[in-house]
Amino acid sequence: MLFNSLEFAVFLPIVFLLYWFVTKNSIKQQNILLLIASYIFYGWWDWRFLGLIAFSSFVDFSIGKKLGKTSNERSRKGLLYSSLFVNLGLLGLFKYYNFFAQSFADAFTLLGSSIHVDRLNIVLPVGISFYTFQTLSYTIDVYKKKLEPTENSIDFFAFVSFFPQLVAGPIERATHLLPQFQKRRYFEYVKAVDGMRQILWGLFKKVVIADNCAYYANLVFNNYEDYNGSSLLLGAIFFSFQIYGDFSGYSDIAIGTARLFGFDLMQNFAFPYFSRDIAEFWRRWHISLSTWFRDYLYIPLGGSKGGTWMKVRNTFIIFLVSGFWHGANWTFIAWGALNAIYFLPLLLLKQNRNNIEIVAKNRLLPNIKELFQMATTYFMVVIAWIFFRAESINHAIHYLYNMVIGLKLKKGYVESLNFLYWEIGIAFLLVQTLFIIIEWIGRENKYALQNIGLNRITRWSLYISIGIGIAVFGNFSETEFIYFAF
Repeated sequence: MLFNSLEFAVFLPIVFLLYWFVTKNSIKQQNILLLIASYIFYGWWDWRFLGLIAFSSFVDFSIGKKLGKTSNERSRKGLLYSSLFVNLGLLGLFKYYNFFAQSFADAFTLLGSSIHVDRLNIVLPVGISFYTFQTLSYTIDVYKKKLEPTENSIDFFAFVSFFPQLVAGPIERATHLLPQFQKRRYFEYVKAVDGMRQILWGLFKKVVIADNCAYYANLVFNNYEDYNGSSLLLGAIFFSFQIYGDFSGYSDIAIGTARLFGFDLMQNFAFPYFSRDIAEFWRRWHISLSTWFRDYLYIPLGGSKGGTWMKVRNTFIIFLVSGFWHGANWTFIAWGALNAIYFLPLLLLKQNRNNIEIVAKNRLLPNIKELFQMATTYFMVVIAWIFFRAESINHAIHYLYNMVIGLKLKKGYVESLNFLYWEIGIAFLLVQTLFIIIEWIGRENKYALQNIGLNRITRWSLYISIGIGIAVFGNFSETEFIYFAF
């Protein structure tokens, strides 16, 4: 079920009313309702996937209980490895088997031989990468004794399948989300209003910004031989807005929806395109995944404590694994490697934590230095996104090549203006500009509209304007979110 679908517009109010008016006096009944609703939500795509998420939940629930009952370190490690084997094994089978099989065959072809490999005709279950990491966080934290294992299967199954963040995050830690299922929730009007406000902004990001940018990005990427260099650069820029509006928009809707039910989810995006270096970008982009890899992979590998070789090794491991997590394609690995190359100079010069606070804090505008840093960082990110969006490494290289050699200043400038005017239109460009301005003004909050500081009339005028923008410019073709594929 898609957040931007008619089905969800019916589904959400029904669950909300049942939750607060029928089951409000019982935590158990509320959790059962959320579990049923979550399985309906997930099964809307394909009911056959329900067995997979139920099995994954059962495995980690059972292993967690056993970890709580044994102090033998050898047994505990065996249980942890069992969880890792089952969860990562399922993820590898569904997401990576065909990639490895084809890569194996291609390697023999390069050596002058030809072999046949059988490919599996399987569909990637929606959100498997997200809920796999969520259940693993539970098992690992129980093993490390950071969390007591739960004895309540309803609580645990609801935690794994919680529908607002099930298929595209944020990837919640068991230490943060699971305890919220175990305590009484009370309806708070202020929290609910804030949730609706964040849902509105997330929906605007998705159907107005992301889905419209997707059309223009796809037009350029799919026909890159027909465009000059500056238009190819514009295509990459539109993809950068597409993926940001799509993914951060989903996170906004997820966090806002969870708030309607009395739950607090972690912030997943913190205005990453206003970053002054690539390290700051990665602290602000897909925060739940970045911190997951930091805590469960980077730090156990030694983090930044060792010598130069260890720092370089760990940096490349974390970015390559992050790239591979996104998809079974060499383009994602190249994207991860490029980001590692971006990050290394900052790490080696010990400048990776220079920019912790949000840019131009307590100021309306950035200074010249900050503006240059943001522009440089954004350009680096856009170049990396070309590999992320491309169908193959060859596609990405040719796209970049055509973009560079096609940057003929005067002619290219005129052609790109024609592209903007005829293909995109001035009205949408104005909407996108207003979007950037609102994001900038609200950059010190958890989302742009959180504390807008306007009087009631002005505030409601803004809400109505956003609603009109959604109605006029919104793409209502129920386009899937990009990260559903991961």
